[in-house]
Amino acid sequence: MDRQHDAGPRLPDVLRSIAFYTVFYGGTVLQVIAALAVMPLGGNRYRQMVRVWSSWHRACARNLLGITVEGDSFAARPGVLYAIKHESFFEAIDLPHMYPLPVVFAKEQLLRIPLWGAIGTRYGLIAVDRARGASALRTMLAEARRWTADGRPLIIFPEGTRVPHGTQPPLQAGFAGLYKMLGLPVVPVAVDSGPLYHRLWKRSGTIRYRFGEEIPPGLPREDIEARVHAAINVLNA
Repeated sequence: MDRQHDAGPRLPDVLRSIAFYTVFYGGTVLQVIAALAVMPLGGNRYRQMVRVWSSWHRACARNLLGITVEGDSFAARPGVLYAIKHESFFEAIDLPHMYPLPVVFAKEQLLRIPLWGAIGTRYGLIAVDRARGASALRTMLAEARRWTADGRPLIIFPEGTRVPHGTQPPLQAGFAGLYKMLGLPVVPVAVDSGPLYHRLWKRSGTIRYRFGEEIPPGLPREDIEARVHAAINVLNA
């Protein structure tokens, strides 16, 4: 049974979640201000601060929520498109902790968030604006190629948005287009964060990552979509 839809919250979950929201988001405000302060200095200081922020989130989840992570020991490498299941904000915030300077395809609305959006754009978030169609795809491709030339891995959530644990919606059409035009291998990544993290009162437990076999470039659309869809849903039982 999907734990997102079972009995109501327990008192320990409520207390842990309140502590988490207070400590993590309070620290986030301070770290955003600090990152903005060092951005004019150039170099990688602000990028390092993004990784610190992501690691801060992991530490808060572990120590305040009682959430541990399994299966994240792997060697990420450049020149690869990582296609990740998206069940909650956990895996999105976790990206700079797990990957070396990841370049992430993100909803355009996220880059409008005051202050945070400026840091995200400078760091390497690529805006996904589906309303602009083909012109948006060309812009995304140009930015992706620019960042990968610097040796950074690409990250995409091929379902396009967060989905409840246990559901397997079709992949967004833009994923296959990016795969074809970028000409990069794909590593699908399954994650089951939803039951613990995608709720107001979060729960303790273990979030699992599962990295699928690398898929070569150049496959037909039906094949790449089927293989990625199957691999990112292996933890959905």
